[in-house]
Amino acid sequence: MVHSIKMAKVHQRLYGRRVADPEDEAYACLQKLGISRSLKGRRIAITAGSRGIASIPAVLRGVVKFVRESGGEPFLFPAMGSHGGATADGQRQVLRDYGIDEEFVGAPILATMEVEKVGQLNGIPLFTDRHAAESDGIIVVNRIKHHTDFTGPHESGLLKMMVVGMGKREGALVAHRDKADSLRRDIPKMAEALLQKLPIVAGLAVVENGYHQVGQLVSLLPSEIVEGDRRLLSFWKRIRPRIPFCPIDVLIVERMGKDISGTGMDTKVIGRMMITGGVEPKWPLPRVIVVLDLTDASHGNAAGLGLADITTRRLIQKVDWKKTHINVFTSGFIERDRIPVVAENDREALEWALEVAKVRDPSQARIVRIRDTNSLGTFYASEGLWEEARKKPSLRLGSVSQLEFDGSDLKPVDYESDSKK
Repeated sequence: MVHSIKMAKVHQRLYGRRVADPEDEAYACLQKLGISRSLKGRRIAITAGSRGIASIPAVLRGVVKFVRESGGEPFLFPAMGSHGGATADGQRQVLRDYGIDEEFVGAPILATMEVEKVGQLNGIPLFTDRHAAESDGIIVVNRIKHHTDFTGPHESGLLKMMVVGMGKREGALVAHRDKADSLRRDIPKMAEALLQKLPIVAGLAVVENGYHQVGQLVSLLPSEIVEGDRRLLSFWKRIRPRIPFCPIDVLIVERMGKDISGTGMDTKVIGRMMITGGVEPKWPLPRVIVVLDLTDASHGNAAGLGLADITTRRLIQKVDWKKTHINVFTSGFIERDRIPVVAENDREALEWALEVAKVRDPSQARIVRIRDTNSLGTFYASEGLWEEARKKPSLRLGSVSQLEFDGSDLKPVDYESDSKK
């Protein structure tokens, strides 16, 4: 049946504002804050996280340039909780894979898993990376977006970076102690306490556009960080990319990974949370999710694999279960650590998916194929979705082809977006 499925390339019009030069923009944004004189002669720590944020090497290079030209002594430190196997070398390697190295950014990278307890909030300990705690100032850099585990006025952004990223594994464990409840409830309070206890001099928020490019860079003084984080998250929720169909019979995700999302696949894109007692999203309601591969930049960390129903032997062979378990156990979301049904190859995975979804007529099947959950500007949709797509002004149908295989695996397809042409 899979050979008879026709797929159309679909272009989706998304929020497209783009920063032309992220390095220069990062420098200019920080310069506007008027803090240059206060940095002279001071050691300034700059956060470097574990997500594949658009143009993050260039953004960090701009921050380093600003600090150095202000007379400060900049250094970067990995701010990624338990990621990278919860080791200093592992976290260094994560940064290298993103192109963040000392030669490019122009500053040393000081990596450690050691933390200092800098205080407590209602009995909750507050931890921070040792190098950051010993610095004269900290610039917090992170992307603002929704969180894959909960919904609230503050989700994934500068506040979470201060509590979880800078707190290393200890901070992540504390923040996740009641799973999603403590993340939603405590991160804002813990971040406000850290703003009082740490020498944070500025925040730099990255807001991506719909095509996984830098859409905005916003610099914030310490007194502006909490409100700025809330405001920018509200904006992101209005412009964030979505799969434009509901329900879906089969969602094909070509690749997952920690560089794409903390859960490998963004839960709010695929419409599946898998948190015991939690409420599941009502969009796009896929009956079956198939994930085919794991990114090299994940270094075997397949946290979130359990969100899928079917996967491939190719993906399973890339998993480092120790790294995966460390990450999942830290968060406590054990449901997502389960192994889906394992097919020998892509063809078998899709045949099984169609069977489970009870697809009888390929021409009526509602199938969506995406490269990953960060890439929704261009995707592929089966024949059963074309009429609906034509009625949506934000969508444009392109070329049509059969679902093709190279041996037993899907042939690569072009995901180039109109915004990049």
